[in-house]
Amino acid sequence: MTVLIATRLRPDELGELARLLDAASLPSADLAEPDRIFFRFGVDHIVGYGGLEGEGTDRLLRSVVVLPDCRGLGVGRAMVAALEKEARELGVQRLHLLTTTAAPFFSAMGYAAADRDAAPTTIADSREFASLCPASADYLVKAL
Repeated sequence: MTVLIATRLRPDELGELARLLDAASLPSADLAEPDRIFFRFGVDHIVGYGGLEGEGTDRLLRSVVVLPDCRGLGVGRAMVAALEKEARELGVQRLHLLTTTAAPFFSAMGYAAADRDAAPTTIADSREFASLCPASADYLVKAL
């Protein structure tokens, strides 16, 4: 699957995303906070979710989750590409992410390991970076 339709979620539509994130042991406590944009992806049915957090030229790639029966089909790659396109349209120059399980996946998509101490203040001060993700999470960055 290479073409996906991205639909921006309204605040009242975050429940299914939260359930999927919880099932995947990913942070969901801050989904409704300001400066977050989340999307559902699909064509004739939903295949996954993902989003962006923050303002300015450095933002977090957040909450990328593919439905279990859609994994291994290239859906995750297509979703990340769509989120990167959205980020570029918003003027984002670098995407940052934290992961405890998917560093190889993101590395294969051009994200590079980075030193957490070198993260821009806007990223380091985010709730995801400061408290929701463990200090052991891999920190990766990609210039767009």
